[in-house]
Amino acid sequence: MPAGPVPSGPGIGAAAPKSKLAGILMTAFAAFGGILYGYDTGTISGIIAMNDWLRTFGSFTGVTSASPSGYTLSTSNESLVVSILSAGTFFGALGGAPTADLLGRRVGIISSCIVFALGIALQTGASNWATFIVGRFFAGFGVGLVSTLVPMYQSECAPKWIRGAVVSGYQWAITIGLLLASVVNNATKDRQDHSAWRIPISIQFIWAFILFVGMFWLPETPRWLIKQGRDDAAAKSLSRLTSLPPDDPEVQTELDDIRAALREEQERGESSYLDCFKFNKSKIAFRTLSGILIQAWQQLTGINFIFYFPHPRPVGTTFFQRAGIKNPFLTSVATNIVNVFMTLPGMWGVERFGRRSLLLWGAVVMCICEFIVAIIGVTISVNNTAGQKALIALVCIYIAAFASTWGPIAWVITGEIFPLNIRAKAMSLSVASNWLWNWAISYATPYLVNGDPGDANLGVKVFFIWGSTCAGCIVFTYFCIPETKGLSLEQVDLLYQNSTPITSARYRRELIARDVHVADVKGAHDIVEDRDEKEQV
Repeated sequence: MPAGPVPSGPGIGAAAPKSKLAGILMTAFAAFGGILYGYDTGTISGIIAMNDWLRTFGSFTGVTSASPSGYTLSTSNESLVVSILSAGTFFGALGGAPTADLLGRRVGIISSCIVFALGIALQTGASNWATFIVGRFFAGFGVGLVSTLVPMYQSECAPKWIRGAVVSGYQWAITIGLLLASVVNNATKDRQDHSAWRIPISIQFIWAFILFVGMFWLPETPRWLIKQGRDDAAAKSLSRLTSLPPDDPEVQTELDDIRAALREEQERGESSYLDCFKFNKSKIAFRTLSGILIQAWQQLTGINFIFYFPHPRPVGTTFFQRAGIKNPFLTSVATNIVNVFMTLPGMWGVERFGRRSLLLWGAVVMCICEFIVAIIGVTISVNNTAGQKALIALVCIYIAAFASTWGPIAWVITGEIFPLNIRAKAMSLSVASNWLWNWAISYATPYLVNGDPGDANLGVKVFFIWGSTCAGCIVFTYFCIPETKGLSLEQVDLLYQNSTPITSARYRRELIARDVHVADVKGAHDIVEDRDEKEQV
């Protein structure tokens, strides 16, 4: 995979040589946690529409065309079964900070699997409403923990030249989980006993077991071990990730960089959540707000209008129905396939073109597509098959743009912009922002697009809103997101201290060209002085 310019000579730690695959494979395995995330959020939509599930947990209202089984779920209960997952993930994401700091990143992920499995067990064996809801909460809590801990683990272990692609693998695993959920739901939906919904739910034990067992074989992140004062264990961990001896000079140099960056942060005192919002030379508050906002903007792209699985029928399905595609399963599979396969170019492009460029261009493409969809949608008849198929093509382009840019790269940015001393807390706040906006948008969207009394009845005009929010993504990225491609996490600290997002690309090139390390404070000062001299000339 092309990776841009890198320092000459063999790399170390975050700069591991490109021929060293052990660390890459170990770190990439952690992305399997995304399967838990994607499958769990994707499976509930089909389950709550299954006849046996409705007979078990719904109320008898009589056989109608809308309810062939005679059983339905009240609006309040439907809202509860959907929103309780978001509640669990929100609190789980916040709980990721103390879990990561106290137990470590690796053990934290293992513990998350246990919590998640508890939730799955409660749902699988549930015969009453309360048990199923409690199970949904615990499963959501486990997913929330995973969504904070996995990107953190990957960012702290992955070689810098491929870190973006490795962390993007987490988003790819999410899309695979969503696709698997739609396929399994379709395979069991016509069963008329408890197996219809218990099979899709219980399959999640397999995903949790694989991640649980696999993490036992992976090392703890050297950065967390250094933070705990376990220098020997950190050297062994970095040795496994780089395939170099623990006492190798290159390994020791990398550990010195981690210590130097941590020491600088610790000199400012113990970290707390308030420290995440301090305005200082390291721009901590700016970085924390950037992480919180990039996760919010990811949700505000409007992707869930087409792609929201916790709702029994994604509102975007109407476009496909008008174009002659009547089977909701085909709609689900079609959008999922685009989502899965278009994440792959993003995993390649994040190290070829950089984070900032892809975020900018991805937002531009999504913005254009959504405004065109809105304009066409309000000017053509719903009976215009050609026009409706044009809408489908634009929607698929829009999904592809999201999948290859904002989908994975928001996680990449969140995992690499925070200093070690506050990384767990700042990441938990950022991921919690994702889940909070996920819930808010999924709750508000039906009221925006439906035509019931009291609803806004925007219909396709809602794409004017999503187009405007994508325009906001462009502005946010230009002024707030620096280019961090090819930098170690410690070099990212230097980048924030000595440049702005707009000037970050130039300073990044200087850091790479001079192979500056955090421990080499004089070298960092020289870069700043040389740059000032060039500007004066």
